[in-house]
Amino acid sequence: MSLLARRRKKATIDIIPLMDVLTILIFFFLVSMQFKEMTTLNLTLPRIESAGKNDFPERILIGIDEEGQIYLENQPIPLEQLQTVLSKVSDVSNDVPVLIKADGMTTLEVMTDVMDACRLNGLSKIRIQSR
Repeated sequence: MSLLARRRKKATIDIIPLMDVLTILIFFFLVSMQFKEMTTLNLTLPRIESAGKNDFPERILIGIDEEGQIYLENQPIPLEQLQTVLSKVSDVSNDVPVLIKADGMTTLEVMTDVMDACRLNGLSKIRIQSR
């Protein structure tokens, strides 16, 4: 066999295994991507194992951050003004549910103050949001 008669095989790049690997990577990133709901408050909510789904139409949303600042419908509000607003709401209807979203590091004192403000104004349907 002569060396001149033997031809070299033409170099090629096999694209199919490359496409397989890229498809698997894209699939992996899409599955592992986290889609988070955008909220205006940066709260770390505590876990409650027995918590149900908290979907309330026409509800009052009260948020409490870790410093104890109270938010009514994502607007900061002092406790005295919150009591005034809750009394006006209770004049309209006592069946309005109140959803409290409190940070996991919120003190119990602030939580009880907000819950007392709700109950003193006749709003007894109070729910606490968990993760």
